[in-house]
Order: sequence, then structure tokens, then C-alpha cells
Amino acid sequence: MKHLGSRTLETDRLLLRVFGPEDAGPMFRNWAGDPEVTKYLTWPTHSSEKVTAQIISSWIEKNDEPTNYQWAIVWKETMEPIGSISVVHWNEEICQAEVGYCIGRPWWRRGITTECFSAVIRFLFLEVGVNRIQARHDVNNPHSGMVMEKCGLRHEGILRQADRNNQGICDMSVYGILRGDYET
Repeated sequence: MKHLGSRTLETDRLLLRVFGPEDAGPMFRNWAGDPEVTKYLTWPTHSSEKVTAQIISSWIEKNDEPTNYQWAIVWKETMEPIGSISVVHWNEEICQAEVGYCIGRPWWRRGITTECFSAVIRFLFLEVGVNRIQARHDVNNPHSGMVMEKCGLRHEGILRQADRNNQGICDMSVYGILRGDYET
């Protein structure tokens, strides 16, 4: 693999870029402070914009690290962040990246998450050189799995009581795609 860090990526409707301090307000308003958005996530709903600013500050410290892949999903129409997508776990031995994403409710069911995840998949396979991309979701959040399938990931199984999120201990659906699958 050739780690490149969070390079700016662009799609028809979106700009994927690193977070800056000015993103705390939009992030808190658009998704991190919304308990409906964070319902099935492994991090708690942010209680204030100050909490969001502290999280973003910790991300900014890592912006120059080549193994850090943390993007703000920016809606080009408003140039405001509406979600985030990142590599949440690496397995260097098998060249695997696990990707997680989150997007605000006003942008649900519009193909936006599929669009940004597809751009990240392309970048990770073609530029970084990963061999496998994995993603997972709480079985009670099937819409996340639909995004994964639209991006070409295959459902590989359910891990029973394998994670904890804001709903408690939960079963996780695991999806994956190999570079060979992507290239064909």
C-alpha cells in the first residue's frame, strides 16, 4: 500500500476534504448533534458544538498523517459539510481498510452516501492500493447495508452480539469488496 492521507476527492455533487475548525457548527447542526442520525453509531450524540469542536480539533492534529483518512462530506450547492466518511480501522497485514460513514437526515435517501463512498472506494483501491474494503452496520439499520451493496460490497455475514453502539450490544452485518472484484 501507498498511504496518501486524506486527499481531496470530488464527485458531481460533493467535495470530500479534511475538516477545519469552521466545520464545528455545521457538523453539530447537520448530523453529530442529532440522536436520530447517531442512533446506530458507536460514538455518542454530541451534546454541544463545543464537543464537536474538540473532536474536530483532534482530527485536525492527524491531517498530515499519511495513514489518516477522515473526510468531511461537503454539499457543493451550499459548500457546507453534511456528513463524514473515514477509514475507521486498518489491517495492514492483509491491506484492508474498514470504512464508516454518517450523513445528516436532510440528505438521506438521495444517493449522496453512495456517491461519496464510491469515490472513497475508488481512491483506496486505485491510489492507495488496498486489497479489501470492509464496512459493517447494526442489523437494525438496513439502509446502511443498502448503501454498501450499491457500492459493490457483498454481504458476508452477521456477527452476533459483536459490537456495542448507542442502542447497546448489537448484531453486525459485515460487507466486503476485494480489489479484484472492483477491477472486474
